[in-house]
Amino acid sequence: MCGRYELHTHPAAIALAFGLERAPDLHARYNIAPMTEVPVVRTNAEGRRELVRMRWGLVPRWAKDPSIGAKMINARGETLAEKPSFRTAYRRHRCLLPANGFYEWREVTSPHPHKEPLHIGLKDGSVFGFAGLYERWLNAEGEVLDSCTIVTTEANALIRTLHDRMPVIVAPEHYARWLDPALPSADDLLAPYPSEAMAWYPVSTRVNAVRNDDESLLRPVGAPHAAPASEPPPTHDPEQESLF
Repeated sequence: MCGRYELHTHPAAIALAFGLERAPDLHARYNIAPMTEVPVVRTNAEGRRELVRMRWGLVPRWAKDPSIGAKMINARGETLAEKPSFRTAYRRHRCLLPANGFYEWREVTSPHPHKEPLHIGLKDGSVFGFAGLYERWLNAEGEVLDSCTIVTTEANALIRTLHDRMPVIVAPEHYARWLDPALPSADDLLAPYPSEAMAWYPVSTRVNAVRNDDESLLRPVGAPHAAPASEPPPTHDPEQESLF
C-alpha cells in the first residue's frame, strides 16, 4: 500500500537521476495525496524520456466514470497481467513516479493509543522511482484525463513490521527496461526493494492532514530504524541537497 509520499529533490537532480533532457518545472511537495496531479516519467513517442503530470488514481480507458480512480491508486504487482484494469497499461504504459520517501502508519499505545506516521525512504536520502502505470481516458465530450497508479508488492523484512505491502521501487539500472514500451512485461522487477538500502523514522502527526505540506513534515520525532547491512545496497546517482 502507498497512499501518501513526498518529493523534494532539486529539479536539476531529478533530470539527472531519470535521464531527462531538461530540468522539470517542479516545486517541493511534502504530502502528496491521491487524486492530485503528480509528476510522472515516461518514454514518449520519439523514444525520449519526459516528465509529465497526471492524476494519481488510474482510470481505465473503458471506465464510465473517472471517480473509479480513487480506488485505483495502487496496483498489485502479482496480478498486473491478469486484471482488466491494469493489463493493457502494464504491457504498454509503464512509468516511474519520482519520490524521496513515502509514509506509513503503525499502531502505538504510548502515551495513548494512536497511529504514528513514519517516513520511509532510502538510507542515503536519494531520489528514487516508484514503478507506475498510466492510462488515458476520454469522456463523451472528448476531454482527456491522464492518470496513473503505483505498483505494490509484498513488503521486505524492514517494512513487514509496519505493513504487509510496499510500493515497488525500481533500481536506476533498470529504469530503461521498465520504461521500454517494446517489452510487454518486466515481471522480475516487481520485487521488494532490499531492506539493507532502506530506513524509516517517526514524523509529526501533522502529516495526517493533507493541507499540511511543508518541510517540517520530514523532521524526525523519534529514532531512525534500519535493517543491518548484509549486502551492498544498489548504487544511485547522486542528488543535490534540497520532497514528496
